[in-house]
Amino acid sequence: MRLFSIDTKIWQLGKQQLLNGFLSGTCVLCDRTSSTSLCPSCQRQVQQTQLPYPLYQGQAGLPVISWGAYEGSLKQCIAGLKYNHRQDVAQFLGLQLAATWTRLTPKQRCKSNRPMIVVPVPLHRSKLQQRGFNQAETLARWFSRGTGLPLQKNLLHRIQATQAQHRLNRHERFSNLVLAFNVDAHQAKQLNHTTVWLLDDIFTTGATAVACAQVLRRYGISVAGIVTVARTLSAAEIQSRNS
Repeated sequence: MRLFSIDTKIWQLGKQQLLNGFLSGTCVLCDRTSSTSLCPSCQRQVQQTQLPYPLYQGQAGLPVISWGAYEGSLKQCIAGLKYNHRQDVAQFLGLQLAATWTRLTPKQRCKSNRPMIVVPVPLHRSKLQQRGFNQAETLARWFSRGTGLPLQKNLLHRIQATQAQHRLNRHERFSNLVLAFNVDAHQAKQLNHTTVWLLDDIFTTGATAVACAQVLRRYGISVAGIVTVARTLSAAEIQSRNS
């Protein structure tokens, strides 16, 4: 009964996307006139990147739930969201991720009986001022609406403006984020009975997720894993997809 009600809610929110899309007027990928953030043709292309198995065992025992592979049209979609200020596409991506979440069994989502909350990975205030919004928070807002999970956007803070992760190798990525995050101590006391699912746009090496999980756990907050719109595939996974 719970799953049915959530799926119905996602369908209703999806209908709302048809109305909100008129605000943008063009497809985020092809720039053609469109009543939604993605025209039907581009939407089909993005959906082809969807992973058949969304659950992945990430770094340091941190499970990862991802909707699609970080490649092709989905990669372009996320770039449009982050760098072209196309926040309207977050609705489509966030609701797709929510639908993936609802299809998983409760055991796959979390082994704890604690109430679950969603915490977006934060941006440093300098990057937030530059971009104007946090893409993880925008995605988390739609994911939260689609799943019914409470959103806690101010629990976790980024206190260091670190180097861009895509410029670093695996070891450097983890070192780069050792002291990058902090937790609101007051909120932490109120939420130490909950289990956190982190949310971000992309999962690559897991360095960001691990750094966030470590600081949350130091404050006594349980972290179940991370949900992301996209995940970078390993060489073996790419070879398997192409074979």
